[in-house]
Amino acid sequence: MVDLTVKHLNLSTISTNLSQSFDFLVPAGVCMGVSGPSGIGKSVLLKAMADMLPHQGEIYLGDIESRSIPAPDWRRQVALLPAESQWWYDTVGEHFQHYDENLFSQLGFHKDVMNWQISHLSSGEKQRLACIRVLMNQPKALLLDEPTANLDKSNRNLLESIIMDYQSKHQIPILWISHDSEQLATISQQLLLLEKGHYDIRQTGEYL
Repeated sequence: MVDLTVKHLNLSTISTNLSQSFDFLVPAGVCMGVSGPSGIGKSVLLKAMADMLPHQGEIYLGDIESRSIPAPDWRRQVALLPAESQWWYDTVGEHFQHYDENLFSQLGFHKDVMNWQISHLSSGEKQRLACIRVLMNQPKALLLDEPTANLDKSNRNLLESIIMDYQSKHQIPILWISHDSEQLATISQQLLLLEKGHYDIRQTGEYL
């Protein structure tokens, strides 16, 4: 079993070539919504936190600094779910080590999904399956880049519920990018508001 000891996610003077410098902490068990205009650098920030883009500064999960462990190990612990998921093989099953009946069924899939062709999946099916793939690695922090953007209302509610249940069970920190103010009010306790040249962190109720 993966150790899911409660840990904070801490950024210390994190910056990239495309974004400002960030210093803030996402407490364990807190979902921090991320809001700001398109092109401001929200996705860039999450990719830097997942060690997928060059960056300056330090990122800690508890007392573990991102550069102190191999990048694949960091990305399993601090997992990024992008707006457009990536698939490398022909069938769904080739992307999973095993079939987790609970997770798949909660998001509307049966075991025959493992034989489905990736090329035949809708964007919403890909996103739900990508969420399952991330959660099956039992991450200790989640970075979510508009994870429900391609979903209808029913599947959006399902995905939100599953992610919130996982957070409640394991008390992990989450950063969640969304352009939907109602969604941010529902899923987050804090808000990271990005504007050109500066940012602000508020309690959800102070903004929405």
